[in-house]
Amino acid sequence: MKPLTLAKLAIASLVLVSASVCFAQTEKPASTDDKAEQIIQRAQQAVGADHYQQIKTLIGRGLFTEYHDGVSGIPMKFVDYISYPDKERTEFSGGGARIIQTNVGAGGWIYDGAALTLKDQTPQQLEEFKIATRVGVENLLRGWWRAQGAKLTYVGRREASIGRRNETVRLTYADGFWIEYEFAADDGLPAKILYQRKQKNPDTQEVEDMKEEDRLHKPITIDGVTASFVIDHYRNGIQTSRIAYDSVEYNKPVADSLFAKPASIKAIK
Repeated sequence: MKPLTLAKLAIASLVLVSASVCFAQTEKPASTDDKAEQIIQRAQQAVGADHYQQIKTLIGRGLFTEYHDGVSGIPMKFVDYISYPDKERTEFSGGGARIIQTNVGAGGWIYDGAALTLKDQTPQQLEEFKIATRVGVENLLRGWWRAQGAKLTYVGRREASIGRRNETVRLTYADGFWIEYEFAADDGLPAKILYQRKQKNPDTQEVEDMKEEDRLHKPITIDGVTASFVIDHYRNGIQTSRIAYDSVEYNKPVADSLFAKPASIKAIK
């Protein structure tokens, strides 16, 4: 089971949907990069402008559901604590099991209540978290990618549904990794996140390109910021998970001690 990385993806997208706004048109035709910057600026306003930028902590609660061959499994409850810019703790519970994943900067730890283990994250797990942070819409709209040497370009319009189109921009990093973000052409709201990654096929054991996609649904406004309360994840066109939020709280106190690795299993709260 890999719900934790998916939860991070969802949280990264969570605070990024807001009421529609209009943005100023330039007098001259925009170049490719200019057009992409305009779409980002419009989205920054659409997600709540100053309300969004002032978010320092986030607490989200809801249900995570894994899908197997497109069929949903049994939902698990989750609570996610984020303290920006680099602290996150995600707790899952259900069926008598409890899992805690915590990331702080470049490090992290995991508690598995079923196996009664408390371990540092493996390099692979830390890489998963790094990718999840990279692809989040928050990385795009908060501008963290600019310090990472990524390049922003305009891709064009895509069909979203009958009578609807999405504007698409792409971030490309120096290592060749890219992410595409789709925003509704009519109101500028974030709609999709798409990217590719190499992963070993469990059946053939061969490394293959996997097409990953997040679809954002059910926007709800809280404290001037509108969140997507349902995030569906697809791999190669098949749904693999759904995250459905019951509640989201912004700028509530989150103690630093929550992210510190406990001295022992008995010390876990």
